[in-house]
Amino acid sequence: MKRLAGVALCALLGACNLDPAYQRPPASVPPYFVTGQGFPPQSDEVVPASWRAAFTDPDLQAVIELALAQNRDLRVAVANIQSAQAQTASQRSALFPAVNATGGELYEQAPNTFVPGGGSIQERFYSASVGFSNWELDLFGRTRSLTRAAYDQFLAAEDNRRAVQVSLVAQVASQWFTYAADHDLLAVAQETLKSQQASLDLTRARFNGGVASELDVRQAETTVEQARSDVANFTTILAQAKNALDLLVGAAVPAERLPKALPMQGGMAEVKAGMSSYVLLTRPDVLQAEHQLQSANANIGAARAAFFPTITLTGQVGQESTALQTLFNPASRTWLFQPNVSVPIFEGGRNVAGLQSAKAERDIAVAQYQKSIQSAFRDVADALARDATIGEQLAAQQALANSAAQALSLTNARYERGADPYLNVLVAQRTFYAAQQSLVSTGLTRLTNSVSLYRALGGGQS
Repeated sequence: MKRLAGVALCALLGACNLDPAYQRPPASVPPYFVTGQGFPPQSDEVVPASWRAAFTDPDLQAVIELALAQNRDLRVAVANIQSAQAQTASQRSALFPAVNATGGELYEQAPNTFVPGGGSIQERFYSASVGFSNWELDLFGRTRSLTRAAYDQFLAAEDNRRAVQVSLVAQVASQWFTYAADHDLLAVAQETLKSQQASLDLTRARFNGGVASELDVRQAETTVEQARSDVANFTTILAQAKNALDLLVGAAVPAERLPKALPMQGGMAEVKAGMSSYVLLTRPDVLQAEHQLQSANANIGAARAAFFPTITLTGQVGQESTALQTLFNPASRTWLFQPNVSVPIFEGGRNVAGLQSAKAERDIAVAQYQKSIQSAFRDVADALARDATIGEQLAAQQALANSAAQALSLTNARYERGADPYLNVLVAQRTFYAAQQSLVSTGLTRLTNSVSLYRALGGGQS
C-alpha cells in the first residue's frame, strides 16, 4: 500500500520515475595489474592522450589521417550515431503534444425524403480547427523512461564510434609495421639469393678446376633455388600486405608513405600502464557496455509503468459554418476537450512478460558489461607480459644474427682453404638466413605488442 501511495503521489506531481536505482556493477577484476617477475615496472603514467603522441613516424601519421577520413567502418559508426540521435529525438517528441491545423469543405447532395417529389437537398459545410489528439500524459514516467533508454543507446553509439576509431588506428599501425617487416623479409631473401648465387658460381668454378665435387655444386644449387622461391613468396606477401593496408585505409596508400624498413629500436612512443586496473572503465567499449546497461535499466521503468493507467487528452478549437462568409464569425466558434483514461485490467500476462523480459535484458547487459572489463583486463595483462621480455628477446635475436654472420664468414673461409666440407657452409647459410628472419619477426612482435597495449588501454582520440 505504501508503494502504491508513493506511485500515486509522484503521478499527481508529474515526476514519477519507476526506473530501478542504477548502481555500477562490480568490475570483477583485480584492482591492480599483475606486477613482479616477468612483468615490467608500472607507474602512474598511462597511455598517451593522443594517437599522434603514440605513433610518432610522420609517414604513419599521414596514413592514419587518411584512414580516419576514408575508412568505411568508421563511416558506418558515425552514421549509427546520427541514427541513434534521431531516434532519441523521435522518442523525446512523445513528451509533447502534436498540434495540427486542419481545414475542410464538405459538399453533400441527398434526396429530400420528407417531401414526396421534393427533389434533392444540397448542403455545404466548412470547418477550420487547431488542436491535438491522443496526447499521453506521462504521469508514471513511461515515455521519460523510454527517452532515457534511447539517449543511453545514443551514448553507446558514440562510444562505439570511439572504439572503432581506436581499433582502426591500432589496425592501421599494426598493418603498416607488418608491411615494413614483409619488406625487410623480402630484402633478406633477395640478399640471400644474391650471396648464394655468388657462392654457387664460385663452387662451379672450383668444380671446373677439379677442387670441388659435383655434390658441392648440387648442394649450392638447392640453396639458390630455395632463396629464389622465398623471393617469389615474399613478393606476393608484400603485395598482399599492401592490399590489406589499402583496405583498412579505404584508399590506395601513396608509395611515399609506405615504410622503408622496420625499426628495430623505437618506431613509436613508449606506452606505459598505470598501476590501477580501473583505468579500463574509461575504455570506449567498456563505456559502451555500461550505457547499454543503463538503457536496459530504463526499459525496466517503462515496463513497470505499463501496469498503471494511461491518460490521453484530445483538444481542439476551431470554426464551423454552412457558409464560407460566416466561417470566422464568433458564433461559429467550436471547441473540444476529451480526456480518456485506460486502466489495464486483463492483458493476458503481456505486461508481466514485458517486465520479465526487460529484467532479463538488464541481467544480460550486466554480464556483458562485466565481461567487457574482464576482456580488457586480459588484453592489458597479455600485452604487459609480452612487454616484459620482448626487449631481452630482441637483443638475443640480434646477437644470434651477428654470431651467425660471423660463423658464416669463418665457414666460407675454411671451405675455400679446404678445411671444411661444403655441408658446413650450407648449415651456416641456413642458420644465418633463419636468424635474420627471426630478428625481423621479433622486431615486428615488439612493435605490434606496443600497439596492442595502446589499444588495450583505450587509446587516444584526437
